[in-house]
Amino acid sequence: SRRSVCLPGECVLQRTVMVRKKLTAREGRGWLSGTLFCTHFRVAFVPQDSPKADDNADPILLGDHDIALASIEKVVAVGPNRTKLVTPNSSLKFTPEELVLYCRDMRVMCFLFDRLTPDAQVIEITYTIAKTYQPLKPGSVLAFQNAALGSVEMKQFLSNRRRDSHMNWFESASDWEQELERCGATSWRVSSVNDRFEMSNSLSKFIVVPQKVLDTELKKSFAHFNEGRIPRWCWRHPRGSDLLRMSSFQNNIYHEKDDIRNLEMVLFGCQSSLCVVVELGDELPSPADIQLAHSRLRALCLGDISSSVSVPDDKWLSTLEGTHWLDYIRLILRKASEVSCLLRSGHLTVALQEVEDRDMSCVVSSLVQVMCDPHYRTQHGFQGLVQKEWVMAGHRFYSRINYHRESDKEESPVFLLFLDCVWHLWFQFPSRFQLTDDFLLALHDSVHLPLFSTFLSNCQRERCKRSQVLNTWDKLLHSAQNYVSDNVGQLYTPVNGWRDMLGPDSSSDTSDPPLPPVWDWALQYSRERRDGFVQPVAPMPPLQLLQNGNLNTNLDTHRVKVTIQTI
Repeated sequence: SRRSVCLPGECVLQRTVMVRKKLTAREGRGWLSGTLFCTHFRVAFVPQDSPKADDNADPILLGDHDIALASIEKVVAVGPNRTKLVTPNSSLKFTPEELVLYCRDMRVMCFLFDRLTPDAQVIEITYTIAKTYQPLKPGSVLAFQNAALGSVEMKQFLSNRRRDSHMNWFESASDWEQELERCGATSWRVSSVNDRFEMSNSLSKFIVVPQKVLDTELKKSFAHFNEGRIPRWCWRHPRGSDLLRMSSFQNNIYHEKDDIRNLEMVLFGCQSSLCVVVELGDELPSPADIQLAHSRLRALCLGDISSSVSVPDDKWLSTLEGTHWLDYIRLILRKASEVSCLLRSGHLTVALQEVEDRDMSCVVSSLVQVMCDPHYRTQHGFQGLVQKEWVMAGHRFYSRINYHRESDKEESPVFLLFLDCVWHLWFQFPSRFQLTDDFLLALHDSVHLPLFSTFLSNCQRERCKRSQVLNTWDKLLHSAQNYVSDNVGQLYTPVNGWRDMLGPDSSSDTSDPPLPPVWDWALQYSRERRDGFVQPVAPMPPLQLLQNGNLNTNLDTHRVKVTIQTI
């Protein structure tokens, strides 16, 4: 029965039999017959020949043929000689022959109804999906999270999940010390000067600074940088060079001699010879540039996929170049390669400087480490890299992804651009990566699923605030369970509409479900899918040492088109 494969607390709103799903190239192309369901969390397609679900198995949020309601951008009904965009207030004057779901992650899911499928079922499931997919408005994400994870059973299940002990989370001093030891950076230390986020709201609790700089001296440096984002260590090249990140200087602060001396100590780090400051703002795209390019890319790809008329290659490729998406990838890869070559020269400090140090600095520093350090081309190493250079470093995931559609001016797929850059490196040197393109695709898709603590905050301070509230709530709930048993579900599942009235600052409301990290892949994907995330590889040299130290930044647009259509 369908109940055996539902999440705890998940309700089936509508189902339709005798439906065929169009398969992508990755799935083998063709059509797959089965039953289409709509719940209050997802649109689920169950093939006819799918094995019976194991009631004792851990729940998986999305099956191989499912799509979360929050990932749906628009619903289109296709009938005889006509097509209609279906909204919650639409009225259909024809029975759809095909249902097309356009998704925020650039997927297009097509379902074809059989002639024997009852017309009433076809119309009902079309209306149900159109009325229940989460509208992009404030509060909808909170309702979506509660629908997926808010039942008592799911909260209990998530509270018992264990973190992956094989990856570095960079949330504690010991995590950073482990990284220092791995890189051989013995002249640096972990400072807890920002433990209460008093020095900088957007930096993590722990930062790595030179051994010779005392915390009392370090505190004087924060005021000289935007948002207090002082120069701090990220990684050490095997040849002895150190990579730092920092924001721009505050121009309205007077620099005394002692301040200048402290700044020099932090900037030069443990290198007494040379410090190179690489300014990222002038040559690389801004978040607004990236957003515009991505919007054009989406329009091109979704229009090409949905059109029944084949677009000529010459026109398609010229239009692709006109989006400037590939131009930005070229610029970023070239800049990362230049920084890698600087570090390779040995025994100097290279500091990446960006006005706010929260966008391009994340991209370039991560790419440099992927190019130079084989550890970061493994799955666990790459996940740790994202934790270190994006999550703990304060990339504005919440604002840049813009789940709530509250600040369109802040929206920009910077992280997705980074993943695309990594894909181009992987495509050039697949044997140098343990992780696969399937892993990168899974991470890309997960960004558009607002269920993970990894992407739902702008900095560690916000995550800690939410975590503290949830820990307090868990203790209260444990005590309440001694007195309340029959009605405990009401503590988790508010009356319909109540959560939609919450304000934008209600992400730490005590009724919110615990949000897992995106790295808990077993919660999202089957064992078969997760096995495709990695591949066996031989010992891996740095990418920058290949091809005489030069990466190929002349991207193959023909290959790009084939890849987009495949995905």
